[in-house]
Amino acid sequence: MIAQENGLPADFLSDLASIVAATNIRTDAAIAELDPGEEPDNLGASAVVSPATPGEVAAIVRLCLRDGVSIVPQGGRTGLVGGGISTAGQVVVSTRRLNRIERLDADERVAVVEAGCTLQALQEAALVHHLEPGIDLPARGSASIGGMISTNAGGIMAFRNGVTRHRILGLEAVLPDGSVYSDLTRVVKNSAGYDLKHLLIGAEGTLGIVTKVAIKLDAVPKAHAVALFGFGSVPAALAAIRRALDARVGELRAAEAMWADYFRYAARHFGWSAPDFSFDHQIYLILSLGGADEAALQEELAAIYEELLDVHPETSAVLASSLAQEQAIWRLREESAVLYVDYPNSPSFDVSLPLSQVDDYVRASVAGLAGVSPGLAPFVFGHLGDGNLHIMLNRAADALTPDDIAGVEAVLYGGIRLRGGSFSAEHGVGSKRIHALYATADPVKLALMRSVKDLLDPSGLMNPGKVLAS
Repeated sequence: MIAQENGLPADFLSDLASIVAATNIRTDAAIAELDPGEEPDNLGASAVVSPATPGEVAAIVRLCLRDGVSIVPQGGRTGLVGGGISTAGQVVVSTRRLNRIERLDADERVAVVEAGCTLQALQEAALVHHLEPGIDLPARGSASIGGMISTNAGGIMAFRNGVTRHRILGLEAVLPDGSVYSDLTRVVKNSAGYDLKHLLIGAEGTLGIVTKVAIKLDAVPKAHAVALFGFGSVPAALAAIRRALDARVGELRAAEAMWADYFRYAARHFGWSAPDFSFDHQIYLILSLGGADEAALQEELAAIYEELLDVHPETSAVLASSLAQEQAIWRLREESAVLYVDYPNSPSFDVSLPLSQVDDYVRASVAGLAGVSPGLAPFVFGHLGDGNLHIMLNRAADALTPDDIAGVEAVLYGGIRLRGGSFSAEHGVGSKRIHALYATADPVKLALMRSVKDLLDPSGLMNPGKVLAS
């Protein structure tokens, strides 16, 4: 029997300290001092180590491989599907010290950053040069670039810029054998063989640890304008998006939807209201335009409203005329955690549908959930521009039985593949959605995923129990 020290092989911690200074290794009570983020079980590991260089990451991986210790990579711990949970005997490799912006070239419109750099830090650095990374999400202050790559995060601007994988030009990663995969290409056009970075993007740390990335940047509009619309139907909201995409002035930057129950709950919580704005609509939509002149953008939003009013006379609208009004509107959509005030730890779901399927899917889900349990209903909101819906329930987690959860998932995931959608739009699979992957994915895809995992990580030590069953 191999001797154990703190749940790890004897001498493991001392060998680890020869790679990374002991001050950057946490065990026992020191781990408890850390913020676990979205999942209390993120910090169940026997040790949390914070390397500062890709070389240190590689040495840690080789040590873990030598001693058969499994690794759980972690960034900002903002994941919502248990992709970073860890247990005794495991080591968390945190990228928090890998947080440097190594290069930001305004002419190239490319940044090279380490995995632990937060989205907000990159946004602020790029903004100095009137640039942005082309992706945004509410957790920008804590979400790390490496974590976003690992889950292939989407966010607010995905309908026009794509998701994280579409922003990545090249990356560096430490593979499960401790070798370093380095392909920090900084160009858009690259047809030099297999584009292997895409194996690591969305793999949630099961195929390696991303350490560095080259990400393309876009110009930031000089001005923007925001309006909140209320519509009597989803088709009316989709018509508004089509019109905004064809804006005569500026370009559409955001199209965020809130169905009635969610909107009314958030508005009541934050005490939001506006003159002549109805709370009786089916769906509410935030549209944001970006361009050269704020007054012209506001006029364009007003024109969109007038045109829609001719076809959909029930439409309401409020145009933000100050930064405070704009922030108040965005708070309704972005601070969805307010639902936990009345429904603690309510399960959340993250699906995507082709736009033609959204209205029918939501209607079918409302009816289906009512059949699972009397009074059970969804709060629906999300990125209507790309069909990504976030769904929470009007029940606390402890008020739902395992049978209830199974029934909910059958309603929300059943037939979603036939609709041309996905059970996971931007949150990943993690440990909580593995069964959904197996239930909805093409069997050939699953077999190929298993083959890739077995090839790159034959010992199964890289973030075990995530994405695939083992």
